[in-house]
Amino acid sequence: MFGTFRSPAAVYFGCGQRMMLGRVAARFGQRVLVCTDERLAADPVFAALVNDMTANGITVSVFDQVLPDVPVTSVEAAVAKAGETEPDSIVAIGGGSCLDLGKVAALLHTHGGRQQDYYGEFRVPGPVLPVIALPTTAGTGSEVTPVAVLSDPDKPLKVGVSDPHLIPAVAICDPELTVTCPVSLTAVTGADALTHAIESFTTIRRPLTPGLPLDRVFVGKNFLSDNLALEAVRLISGALPAALKNGSDIELRSRLMAGALLAGQAFANAGNAAAHALQYPIGALTHTPHGVGVAALMPYVMQFNLRACIPEFRQIGEAMGCTASDDPEADAVAAIDAVEGLFRDVGIPMTLGELGFAEEKIDWAAEQAMTAARLVANNPVPIEVGDMAAILRAACRGDRAALAH
Repeated sequence: MFGTFRSPAAVYFGCGQRMMLGRVAARFGQRVLVCTDERLAADPVFAALVNDMTANGITVSVFDQVLPDVPVTSVEAAVAKAGETEPDSIVAIGGGSCLDLGKVAALLHTHGGRQQDYYGEFRVPGPVLPVIALPTTAGTGSEVTPVAVLSDPDKPLKVGVSDPHLIPAVAICDPELTVTCPVSLTAVTGADALTHAIESFTTIRRPLTPGLPLDRVFVGKNFLSDNLALEAVRLISGALPAALKNGSDIELRSRLMAGALLAGQAFANAGNAAAHALQYPIGALTHTPHGVGVAALMPYVMQFNLRACIPEFRQIGEAMGCTASDDPEADAVAAIDAVEGLFRDVGIPMTLGELGFAEEKIDWAAEQAMTAARLVANNPVPIEVGDMAAILRAACRGDRAALAH
């Protein structure tokens, strides 16, 4: 047995738990920089959070210019704000972009330099300013992960900073913050979280060597992340379709947020794989949301990985309510069918053509996907550029059977 579990020092989950923010932030000092977006900053719920911090003796500064995909200019502006206010902690409130920006702002305020200095793994020299993360969507899991994904105009694809020092100090996950999340965003973020769970449950199992977690940010399949991932599959798949029909149902919202949290903790340790590597060039070319791309690709990547993942796919199917039979491979294929069917039911396109991806871009996209080395190395089946191209071709044509081995 082998397991790795890196996580915030504290995770607080439950309805109404957001109103502990002032007390939590006061433990880190008397000055806070809040990172959020312009829409959320105008919300009465946000005002209540700021008032709670103020009531606890905290001087609050707000940076409300977080932009989607975290461009360099947004990071620079947040770091400049931190330089002016010298916060004792950063409170990141919002979706994945807000949380990622808060993490990078904490890094740069602490250690200086540019975000480009930290691209890759294990590039952060030490602890960063404490981050308190409050997600308002049930999707990215950034509140518990060691990753921040950014945009850089000098790079063709999004880039990542991956280091355990980036894990927030505290995550406060309040499902009530997601109740006003629109149907389309609920579907996309829920699908994203489900892909996190599936890929972390089916990553490569590496040889057990002393110090593996010190050598890799993402250690691969292990029994601690497995339990988190499988429960995340059960929660998300069971709640997502119904939550789209009744977004005010707090029990469904709670299950989705719990599933996203557990999936985040799973991939924070095990890692993701080929579907996420392929999404980077797809997203760059089609300008479609990350969750849409990974979900559209997931059934095809699962089909490619089938021969190495029959037991795992079978367990995923059981977690989604599929009936087990005496034929393990048939059960594994049924699990892929169930994942594809769920994504179709919640409005995820089932081919890359529907995203606007052109087949003539396959070779370029396959080559670019291979540059996401940490994701490629995590795939349970060794994968080369030709394999990436085959997956993309099948996904363009809606032809999973072309990937059958």
